[in-house]
Amino acid sequence: MSCLTEKDDIYFPVRSYGKGELAMCYIHGVTQQTAVNQFKMWIHTAPGLEDKLRETGLSRTGRRYTPAQVRLIVDALGAP
Repeated sequence: MSCLTEKDDIYFPVRSYGKGELAMCYIHGVTQQTAVNQFKMWIHTAPGLEDKLRETGLSRTGRRYTPAQVRLIVDALGAP
């Protein structure tokens, strides 16, 4: 899996991502589950992000982020 970043002068595509897939874009060198757990903590601690994601219909049991949810995450955390 490769994630495109603005650091490489390449646009980060806002599209639907699996939760593990997006977490691995942000957090490298760990298992997918570790990345997901850390990513959840980042979302939880980013001011207002968790509430905004819930307003878009994010559920704990869902396996994917919608493009709208990815946009909110990138706006809050920056591109990976």
